[in-house]
Amino acid sequence: MTIDHKIIWNEVKDYMFITLGLFLYTIAFTVFLMPYQIVAGGVTGLSAIIYYATGFHLENTYIIINGLLLLMALKILGFKFLMKTIFAIFTLYFMLRFAQDILPEQDNGLPFKLMGEGQDFMSMIIGCVITGIALATVFLHNGSTGGTDIIAASVNKYHNVSLGTVLLSADFCIIGSCMFFPQFGTYLERAHKVMFGFCVMAMENYVLDYVMNARRQSVQFFIFSRKWQEMANAIGTQMHHGVTILDGHGWYTGKEMKVLCILAKKNESVNMFRLIKMIDPNAFVSQSSVIGVYGEGFDEMKVKIKQDTKKVKIVFATNNLNKLTEVRKILGNRFQVMSLAEIGCQDDIPEKGQTLKDNALIKAQWIYDKYHVNCFADDTGLEVDALGGAPGVYSARYAGGEGHDSQANMNKLLSELENIDNRKARFRTVIALIIDGKVTTFDGIINGTITHEKRGGEGFGYDPIFMPEGHNQTFAELGVDIKNSISHRAKAVAKLADYLLKK
Repeated sequence: MTIDHKIIWNEVKDYMFITLGLFLYTIAFTVFLMPYQIVAGGVTGLSAIIYYATGFHLENTYIIINGLLLLMALKILGFKFLMKTIFAIFTLYFMLRFAQDILPEQDNGLPFKLMGEGQDFMSMIIGCVITGIALATVFLHNGSTGGTDIIAASVNKYHNVSLGTVLLSADFCIIGSCMFFPQFGTYLERAHKVMFGFCVMAMENYVLDYVMNARRQSVQFFIFSRKWQEMANAIGTQMHHGVTILDGHGWYTGKEMKVLCILAKKNESVNMFRLIKMIDPNAFVSQSSVIGVYGEGFDEMKVKIKQDTKKVKIVFATNNLNKLTEVRKILGNRFQVMSLAEIGCQDDIPEKGQTLKDNALIKAQWIYDKYHVNCFADDTGLEVDALGGAPGVYSARYAGGEGHDSQANMNKLLSELENIDNRKARFRTVIALIIDGKVTTFDGIINGTITHEKRGGEGFGYDPIFMPEGHNQTFAELGVDIKNSISHRAKAVAKLADYLLKK
């Protein structure tokens, strides 16, 4: 059978079982519930309540209400589900109408009492068992009887809530509405009808959940066999199941043993045992029930992952695109880091501080005062021990002149360290953050040494001549990812991120 034929056959099988379920539902409702004026939940139950009270035929009320609910089904459950729902609604409509036409009637126009007079409770039990099985049959084949079933299926699609639980809530309101119909007699008589209806609700939904869960129940097999390879091939090819092979070690025998682990539907157990016995009658098999199995071939995990799509917006007061890119990579998707250009700032902010902290504060305060936005700024310096901490705060313009000439800065530094053995140095970053006028600072330091020559082609600034402690490559050789995980700026930005996330 080709894939197309299987798809067609599966669809035909669904419609056949939906029809069977609706047929059972019709029998249960018209033969066991209606004759005794037993109220039930769902749109069918609501239609019956209106029929008992007013004489308006229940199938007509049923089709009117479902016509409105179908609009909701189209949007939530999709076109495929809607087609089966339309089929089910109209099929049940005609079945209910036909059943009432062919069944003998009582004097009050209701179908005859098959169980006889005074057998209300027994008739209710039989009817509820059949309706529960009928509804489960319909649901298990991707169908719906319409009405509150549409609501239940919609909720079950997005949330891990049993169909019975949803129907229970809706049915409670529908059955309770009997108290508002004076046609049902005194308040005591109405209460009696409501309590009977609650019994119907409980019994029907219990059977529904039981059948649904029994159909979905899964088991786990552990198979110990010397013919494990042959058995794994057979289970995979004949039963189309995945097989996990575990390494086992016998404590008593001291021998190595392969253990097969398989998850399967409970109704596949007999075929599984038959296959195992055919291959290895002496196999040791453990079968256990599992609460639930989720994934391909089993149930879907109907939970939602909470995603916080709201990002923290903050301005990074820098014109250095390299630093901007680096900070954005370090912070990731948790923050929306905006550049000066994105807020329309073209200012050349003066950096006249005597320390890194002073310069960071000057830049952050400049942006906050002029643009009134939450922002942060940083200043970074390379401190070389042999040079008394120089170039330090003057690292960007160490070679003099205008702009940031990295090559000139590195050449000057290497020249000054040419005959010096002590090449210990450190990068230091200070970040100044201003949130609603409140100033907070963070710092990050990484120790290392200055190499004798430039090495590597990545990074910027002094990266080609700075080798971090614990590594035998420069920042420019390590690459951006490694640098961003260990650098001075990464440490300072990490402190910044922790602070922002706690606010």
